[in-house]
Amino acid sequence: MTTIIAPRVHDLGGGFNVRRAVPSLQARSVGPFVFVDHMGPAVFEPGRGIDVRPHPHIGLATVTFLWSGAIHHRDTLGSEQVIAPGDVNWMTAGRGIAHSERTPADVRTGRHDVHGMQTWVALPKSYEEVAPEFHHHAAATLPVVERAGARVRVIAGRAYGEESPVKVFSGTFNVAVDLQPDAELEIDAGHVERALYVLEGDAQVDGADIPEKHLVVFDRGSRPVLRAKTPVKGLLMGGEPLDAPRHMWWNFVSSSQERIDQAKQDWLDGRFGQVPGETEFIPLPER
Repeated sequence: MTTIIAPRVHDLGGGFNVRRAVPSLQARSVGPFVFVDHMGPAVFEPGRGIDVRPHPHIGLATVTFLWSGAIHHRDTLGSEQVIAPGDVNWMTAGRGIAHSERTPADVRTGRHDVHGMQTWVALPKSYEEVAPEFHHHAAATLPVVERAGARVRVIAGRAYGEESPVKVFSGTFNVAVDLQPDAELEIDAGHVERALYVLEGDAQVDGADIPEKHLVVFDRGSRPVLRAKTPVKGLLMGGEPLDAPRHMWWNFVSSSQERIDQAKQDWLDGRFGQVPGETEFIPLPER
């Protein structure tokens, strides 16, 4: 039996909502994915946009993928990159990195929209303290599989006979799905844990209606079939189960609570470094 999860909605102001489907009571993780956020869809008036000030991460990789809009990434490694629709930004935090995410200045001058997903992948225990890295992969470098009315793009890992160029640390399943009305797609069965987030459209799985903006977690070993009643945008995710339970606090993920406590102190003491071009930062939460 599949599990359907309604995400929690967080209003970040200015009409910009983020829906968080994982972690939840029904699913603390899906494969290595421990955090699943649906950004937008939102429309910003001129002069407004996304402004996520510098903040830290450890023990994970962030994965950003857009269907529309643009986001300007900066980090403590000196990386600076604008992500456009269809691109992938993969940031490995490892032992520690800080970054900011903002609407690019040129985009901000006009009316603009943004719609996408950001997920966190917990690094295996043996890689939790790896050196931080940032990698950008343009849309044209990702494998694309076209089937009758279905288009899938392999964001990370292996799926549908293709492999993404994105560097991963464990078995990973991450695919962007776009279906035309009446198109069908069998969910790749090559991974132990799998889930589908429906960003937009009327979808069915094995004949059962799936609400828009919900996450469906599939049973292990099942061979579900996704069908679109209207145009559908979705994100498939999953892979190998976690190798150990994870502690999560704010932006920190680790198999060790002591390591998270150390990261808190490191952020307070400014040991994550400075993000070039930034003067602000998000203070450590008081909780």
